[in-house]
Amino acid sequence: MTKEHLLFGDAYQPREIARRVEALGVVKARADALTILVLAVLAGAFISLGALFFTIVVTGSNLGFGVTRLLGGLSFCLGLVLVVIGGAELFTGNNLLAMAWASGMISARDVLRNWCLAYLGNVVGCLGTVLLVVWADSAALGGGTVGETALQIARTKADLPLREAFVRGILCNTLVCLAVWLAMGGHSVTDKFLAILLPISAFVAIGFEHSIANWFFLPFGLALDGQGSVSMPGAARNLAAVTAGNILGGTLLVAGVYWLAYLRNGSPRDGPSS
Repeated sequence: MTKEHLLFGDAYQPREIARRVEALGVVKARADALTILVLAVLAGAFISLGALFFTIVVTGSNLGFGVTRLLGGLSFCLGLVLVVIGGAELFTGNNLLAMAWASGMISARDVLRNWCLAYLGNVVGCLGTVLLVVWADSAALGGGTVGETALQIARTKADLPLREAFVRGILCNTLVCLAVWLAMGGHSVTDKFLAILLPISAFVAIGFEHSIANWFFLPFGLALDGQGSVSMPGAARNLAAVTAGNILGGTLLVAGVYWLAYLRNGSPRDGPSS
């Protein structure tokens, strides 16, 4: 038994994950437009449900800041669990397509096509979920406190300075793409589920910014805002800055680093895998 098998058991080793992510990037880039759009709408809805779950869990909590944020983060994991295990196209996770592009297996046009279709579908899924949640009057839960929490979340995001939103976007998608990376190392549903929990819980608990989740949080808050307390220009700035930060974090800090480590010479590196 090799040292690597002792370290990783039956999980895929990092060099194998790199190849799997690269190959999956080719499949995703070459998928037909309708398939990408349908699966992207699902992903937007899944992330929105995780965001709503987070909002409900943190509402009215008396457990203290850290514990409340941790529980909220664990709740938000619902979104990525549904995306990864259920199967969907999430823009932020698809930033890992940069590995296949760097290897020359797909073109920049292929990458941009996938990202644009995924982002569009994600936004449609988020806005559709906002509409359903408003019709369901979910904001009235807890005697209306859930709506108050949702409004405060949206207000805080819209007021976030541009630089902070951008950097939080970078850090967020570093953890999101690492969660996807770790899930690619698992064989079973349980493996993938456990791989997702800590990175996603961490980014939510710390307060990093996810562009697709914000397409739920901000429109939901705006839908509940009868006093004009959520800045529309601020919401637009947040979405633009966080999206740019997400792209940078996912493509350079995860896809770029692992491509350099394992794929830059056209074959997995023989160096250490941990």
